[in-house]
Amino acid sequence: MLRLSSHQLQEICEIAERAYPHECCGILVGSRQDPAKVVERLVPAENQRKDSLANRYLIAPEFTRSIEKKLAGSGLEILGFFHSHPDVPARPSEFDRDHAWPWYSYLIVSVQKRKASETYCWQLKEDRSAFESEQMEVV
Repeated sequence: MLRLSSHQLQEICEIAERAYPHECCGILVGSRQDPAKVVERLVPAENQRKDSLANRYLIAPEFTRSIEKKLAGSGLEILGFFHSHPDVPARPSEFDRDHAWPWYSYLIVSVQKRKASETYCWQLKEDRSAFESEQMEVV
């Protein structure tokens, strides 16, 4: 289960709406507090894709590594990632599956005509065959 505040979810939606018609992206930082992964901080990232901005995103590996280094020893970690799907449902694409890791949460927000409409959280199965819906608790 991924737990985040209503303020954090609103911030993700606002980031997604500003990026429209392109995909936004960012990192979910927090801690594991059984049974939930609790989001403590959002780290927006610049979409590094130079093509297909409306249906692809890329967070630079160096950016992700710099966040990991900053978090070392803090008790916080990267829990997952968020991104938007302009004018399509908030469901992972095959491209998303091909570039995901099983242990992370993937929060996707659909932005329809400049307005955030639906948000779902997903986790890739260990065998990488498909995503499974992950419960999301907004507090």
